[in-house]
Amino acid sequence: MSTVFILADFVNGQASKTTTELATAAARIGEVTAVVLAPVGQGAALAATLTSGPISSIVVVENADFQSHGVSASADAVAQLIAQKSPTALLVASHAFGKELAGYVAVKTDSGIITDAVDVASDATATQVIFGGSTTVHSKVSNGTTIITVRPNCITADTSANAASVENISLTISDSSKKATVSSSQPPVQGGRPELTEANIVVSGGRGTNGDFAAVEAFADSLGAAVGASRAATDAGWYPHSHQVGQTGKTVSPQLYVACGISGAIQHRAGMQTSKAIVVINKDPEAPIFELADFGVIGDLFAVLPVATEGVNARKS
Repeated sequence: MSTVFILADFVNGQASKTTTELATAAARIGEVTAVVLAPVGQGAALAATLTSGPISSIVVVENADFQSHGVSASADAVAQLIAQKSPTALLVASHAFGKELAGYVAVKTDSGIITDAVDVASDATATQVIFGGSTTVHSKVSNGTTIITVRPNCITADTSANAASVENISLTISDSSKKATVSSSQPPVQGGRPELTEANIVVSGGRGTNGDFAAVEAFADSLGAAVGASRAATDAGWYPHSHQVGQTGKTVSPQLYVACGISGAIQHRAGMQTSKAIVVINKDPEAPIFELADFGVIGDLFAVLPVATEGVNARKS
């Protein structure tokens, strides 16, 4: 049976939900090996959190260069593992780090790459939604190792327990991958809400908030949701750019996406249109985003959201 690599993804020292989704997709193609890239002394602890999903084996690589030389060193290690193990495919989370690493690895291994896949078939054919959601494409890599980055929340994860074996491998990072040095770094500030790309529910605000996200945040908190924002809202300085949903921001595919005061420009739609259910609240009945809505409310978000929040909290109590 063919081997498929996934690059294990971690949040606060724990295997992320995205890792289980990657393993689920990879298992359709072959036997899954999770690759753990870790700072020296942390590999065993990270590997120990990979307890769910169809993972058969775990390869742990510890190296100080991952911290000091960033994505280039990480990609070098993955490329070396591919040369050693000859996997059929490599699946990586489709976030900023994952897509950058996948690009590096594709060049280093002379392989084809497909980004932002929303599904992966048993023959490694990837499904993408492109041109702002107007077109669905099925693509397959024809050269080298198949490299695919997969959007979080698009694959229904198999969370069954596993008993994966663990192999520790030592690698030397090449000098060509150490030409840039990370002088300092700061982890993202973690609030009390879920991480945007990992959340099952996302509530986003746009130009219609007029810079006041209090109602959006209160509704999100009632649902245990992450908070997103349109580009118009982040460009205006109303909400941090790290929360931007869209073509130039983050791509999300939650079970529920609630768009509040967002017109639905193609830039925003490209980042959220694969959500399983979409609820729109907008006082403009002609807003383009209503075309995507499974449920729409024509009304002022400042009138609708407080009532909705009260209703959710009443149900919870």
